[in-house]
Formats: sequence, structure tokens, C-alpha cells
Amino acid sequence: MKNRPARASIIAAKAILTSLLAACLAFVFLLTAAEAQERPRKTLLDMLFGRSEPDLPEQPAPRRTMRPRKRTAPPQRQVVVAQPDTPPEIQKLPDAKTILVVGDFLAGGLGDGLGSAFSTSPGVVVQTRSTVASGLVRQDYYNWPQQLPTMMDQLKPAMVVVMIGANDRQQMTGDGLNEKFGTDPWYLAYEERVQQFGKLVTSRHIPLLWVGLPPFGSSQMTADAVKLNQVYQSQVESIGGEFIDIWDGFTDENGEFIITGSDINGQQVRLRTSDGVNLTAAGKRKVAFYVEKPTRRLLGDQASPDIIRLDTGNQLPAEQVNLPPSELEKITRTQPVSLSDPNLDGGAQLLGGAPARASVTESPRDLLVKKGQMAPAPTGRVDDYRLPTATTAP
Repeated sequence: MKNRPARASIIAAKAILTSLLAACLAFVFLLTAAEAQERPRKTLLDMLFGRSEPDLPEQPAPRRTMRPRKRTAPPQRQVVVAQPDTPPEIQKLPDAKTILVVGDFLAGGLGDGLGSAFSTSPGVVVQTRSTVASGLVRQDYYNWPQQLPTMMDQLKPAMVVVMIGANDRQQMTGDGLNEKFGTDPWYLAYEERVQQFGKLVTSRHIPLLWVGLPPFGSSQMTADAVKLNQVYQSQVESIGGEFIDIWDGFTDENGEFIITGSDINGQQVRLRTSDGVNLTAAGKRKVAFYVEKPTRRLLGDQASPDIIRLDTGNQLPAEQVNLPPSELEKITRTQPVSLSDPNLDGGAQLLGGAPARASVTESPRDLLVKKGQMAPAPTGRVDDYRLPTATTAP
């Protein structure tokens, strides 16, 4: 029983030593783990062959600071606007013929188109006198029969072009009239006004061209335009004027109104504005295209762009303009040879004018045609079918 306290003290000492040993092992383990975290792990190749470089603690990778990029403006595209081909300005001749264009807003566009058509013709001047909202019905607004004679006295036109009527679809008043549009009395009175207006031109023996109305976007306006064009054609032609029909140029193959169609060059362009009434620049030029042909026919060489070159009666060559008069007298001018004057070549008749000489003997052709005789083929030719003659021995 005396050894029990000693054993208890020994057991307690062992327990203390065991706890101290465990604490030391734990401390060593923590140091090893911390060192392992600082040092990189060795791979199998490192353990077998070693590392050429000393083990250094890994340095944290520097952070890349993203600098804001400068936003450069995208290169601006150089837009080249195609300029329309404008013909060079031609100086008009002092004796140029004047074309007077009168009417409403459609006549104003026609005048612009004719101005472009004859811009290169020095012998033609286009004068446009148009009032946008005018017509032949409301003479209280603008009296065309009263204004036209004054214009002709002032401008002395070689011809007058009229395009009017788009504003006349309304009640006719004045001169004791008060007729609603579309009635028979209205059309009778309108025919009389058209004829009187046209006679103001034809009575002066001035050529009159009356341009018809085109179709419109409204079906009712188009139907009315058809009737008005019939009035214009019948009345103008009865007084010696010429009616210009432009209807087909502004409709499709079915006769329907179109906004886009062929221009004077055959290209598909916009001819009418969005309201279905007014004309675009291409549409104005197309109306003028219909008027251009009869205008050139009436004016003749005066409408030619080469009228200056055609009039060579008093002109000298450029190299002779500055010569003194004494030198000009020495220049020998050769008269042109006329095709109908054979005397200049020493003959009395034109080539082929003399009768063919009669042949004394008949030609092989005459023998074959007239008598059916054919001359034998020469000896040795491919068509010589004669048998060779036998030769007798001596």
C-alpha cells in the first residue's frame, strides 16, 4: 500500500510528458505546414533531377492596370455628290426666235423643260409667262384673253405654246354665266372660251401648240382631264392650231396613272410628286420632249445648235481674220463643185447619162440566153469532155 502514491506520481508525470510531446509535435507540424505553404510544391521531376534554380518564394503577379483606350473617331468617308450634267451656257443670238409659253402651274414646268431642251440652241429663246392658279374659268382672278395680246406685242414670239386647264374644274362665272362644272352648258361655254383664246394667236398667223393635260393621281381628276383634252383638241384644230397629246407618256401599258416611269433617256425615274398632280424635274423635261419635236419642225434650222456654223456667208477662217486687206485680195477662193453641174470636169453629161455602145458581135451570154448556144470549153479545162482525137502513125 506504500507504493500507491509513487505510482500515481509516475503516471501523472508520464501524462504531463505525453501532453508536452504532443504539443511539440503539433507546433512542429504547424511550422512545417506554414513553410510548405510558402514554398512551391516539388513535382516528381524535381524530386528525381533536382531544380536548377534555388527555391524562391513565389512573388505575386503584378496586376495589369488597364489604361483607357483613346477612342479615335472613325475615318470620315468622303461623299462625292454627283453633279448633274449641265450643258454649257450658250449665248443667244440677237435675232433668236422667241417661244412664248403661257398657262398655269403645268405651263411653268413646261417652260423649264423647254428651256433645258433649247439651252444649246443659240437661235431660240424660251419665255415663260405662267400664273400658278390661273385658268380659263375664273377670269375675275386672271384674265388670260386680256393679258395674252399684251405679251405677244411685247415679246414678238415666233410661236406660242399653251398648257392650261388643270385649275378649271370649278364653277364658271362671269359674262352672265353661273354654271356648275361638268354640265352641258358648262362645256359649251368652255369650248367657246378655248376657241377665242386660241384665235388670239392664230389670227396673228403665229403657230399655236396646245399641250393636253396628263393623267392625275385622282381617278375623278383623270376622268375630267380626258373630257377637257377632247375639248382642247377639237377646238384648237378647228382654228388651225396643233394639239400635243402627252397622255401615254404618264401612264402604264394599261392606261393607268403612274408616278414612276421612263424619262427621255429610257431610265426609270420619278415623274410625278407625291400629291399626284405636280411634275418632277424629269416629268417637266418629258412634257417638253413631246413639244420639242413639232417646235423644231416649225423653227427649222433656227433651232439647230449649229446655227452659227450653218450661217457662213460673211465669216472667214480663223487664220484669215487678222490679215490686211491687201493680203485678203491675193487669196484665191475656189467655188464649190455642184453635183448637178458636169461642165467643171470637161464633160457634157453625168456619168451613166450616155447610152451604152451597141456591140457588133453577140457575147457568150447573149448566145446562151437568146439562142441556147454555148461555146465549147477550151481544151484541157475541167469541163472539156471531148475525147482526144487519135493520131495516125506515119
